[in-house]
Amino acid sequence: MNLNSVVLGIDLGGTKILSAAVDRQGKVLCRDLTPTPVASGHPGVIEAIKESAGRAIGHKPFDTKAVGLAAAGLVESAGGIVHTSPNLPGWTDVSITQELARTFGKPVFIINDAHAAAIGELKYGAGRGCRHFIFITLSTGIGGGLVLDGKIYEGFSGFGGEIGHMVIDDDGPECACGNRGCWEMLASGKALEREARRRIASGEPTSILSYCRPEPERAQIDCLNAKTIHTAAVNGDILALELIKRHAYYVGVGLANIVNIFNPERVIIGGGLSNIGDLLLKPAIEEAARRAFKQPFKGVRFMKAELGADAGVIGAAALAWNHVM
Repeated sequence: MNLNSVVLGIDLGGTKILSAAVDRQGKVLCRDLTPTPVASGHPGVIEAIKESAGRAIGHKPFDTKAVGLAAAGLVESAGGIVHTSPNLPGWTDVSITQELARTFGKPVFIINDAHAAAIGELKYGAGRGCRHFIFITLSTGIGGGLVLDGKIYEGFSGFGGEIGHMVIDDDGPECACGNRGCWEMLASGKALEREARRRIASGEPTSILSYCRPEPERAQIDCLNAKTIHTAAVNGDILALELIKRHAYYVGVGLANIVNIFNPERVIIGGGLSNIGDLLLKPAIEEAARRAFKQPFKGVRFMKAELGADAGVIGAAALAWNHVM
């Protein structure tokens, strides 16, 4: 294998497509980031993937060995099929790897995006040297990757690890999956934003909206996000602090379940919501300590993910490298 050997890693999300050439050491050599044209359906998205990959590689003298693709939703790795995805409306049983393999003339391997991120952290990030850890991405939704005995665990059909859909409150808000009170509906970034909008609309005093960046043809309240809530909290806003405290409670309930079920050595937390840091994670871990069995809790380390937004694309590339080697 020559020095210019790479695999192409692709992270397909509901808002963006990240393509990157990744070497054997997990180093991103070049990349392309483009919006996901979800409104154009899966044919338009697949075309955007092809174009993004072409821009990432460009005219560089790489010897591309394979392609690794990370995608959100119920992904059947063995068949190369995205059965359904919460972030990609209209995707049902899409055989995406076959079409990409015809385009690139290389083998294409697919995996759930949270599983890919867990593989990335296992090989190159906060999971190095650890055989039992749970990776959690606290983001718009909540995803998970289970590393058990040094291997990613996908379950019987490849759909394992959907920790965002464990039910925390059976009388809670309705989830897109059809259940009520899923962890994702109570502890995700979307849940934090929804509760903030509800309380602001009810007339509670707050400075949160003053930190929102106005967007054309959108009401100011619709422009708030977890980052603006965090900024307001850091500046002492009472409502923002209450919202994050409430959110930490639900994050902690889920963490306790994970500790009790898996007895992991580490729980690695990534995703945009983790950037709130100790203001969210410290009380969440304290809540988990109150609820989890004492012995497994004493042995677990809670850690921030190390690979950031590149975790999915690096993990997808690592999957492809595993097959190539």
